[in-house]
Amino acid sequence: MGENAQEKDCRWEPLGQGHHVLVTEEHGFTTDTLLLSHFSLPRPGEICADFGTGCGTIPLLWCMRGKPHSVLAVELQENAVQLALKSAEENGFSEVLQVMQGDIRDYRSLLPHQGFHLIACNPPYYPLNSGALGGGARKMARHEESLTLTDLAAAARYSLRYGGRLCVCLPGERLAEAMEVFRRQELEPKRLRLVQSAPGKQPYLFLLECRRGGKPGVNIEPVLLLTDGGGDFTNEMKKIYGEYEQNPEREERR
Repeated sequence: MGENAQEKDCRWEPLGQGHHVLVTEEHGFTTDTLLLSHFSLPRPGEICADFGTGCGTIPLLWCMRGKPHSVLAVELQENAVQLALKSAEENGFSEVLQVMQGDIRDYRSLLPHQGFHLIACNPPYYPLNSGALGGGARKMARHEESLTLTDLAAAARYSLRYGGRLCVCLPGERLAEAMEVFRRQELEPKRLRLVQSAPGKQPYLFLLECRRGGKPGVNIEPVLLLTDGGGDFTNEMKKIYGEYEQNPEREERR
């Protein structure tokens, strides 16, 4: 990023435990990011990757809350890559967290074959020409302009070890599509959790873990409620947010 105009809207967002992530208006994170980082938390010693890492929030939370052997954070957009690099350095995670600029669709030249125990991806939510409108980096993050579910499934199948896990979050209406796409690439859905904003509301999001070469059978976990219906976070959400929930500078992340 260097000494250019991009630095004007940069700010350090506290994550807790004395750690921060560098964000901008275009490259930040949402509640969904925090949910996926918690759902996909690595086991000690695992070799992990985050596809489409943005400013690097998920890898930072993994390094804070877990003990991965190593994490590869892959991002297409140069400005986001520079944010993630700076955050890795400032938080003292550079030896564990490697940030790489690249296109996941070029997975055969970009990624190690069967190199990962775990991959997380917060993929674009909407197919092209659908969903919320936007432009620039926001459009790329929200629409399948640079990465479709089919692209993601192919890259994950190539780079996951046998028995390795792919964790994603997507809008509820794409659940059937996602399961079909991942199963075609021998990524068997094994864990599913629906997310509701409040009691009585329809689930708006799902968290899904697929296992490369796994046997059929899905463990459906209890629904995750964000709030108790009275405007307060549930106890589980407070645990997921951790110290970040107490941050007076915290913005609404829905």
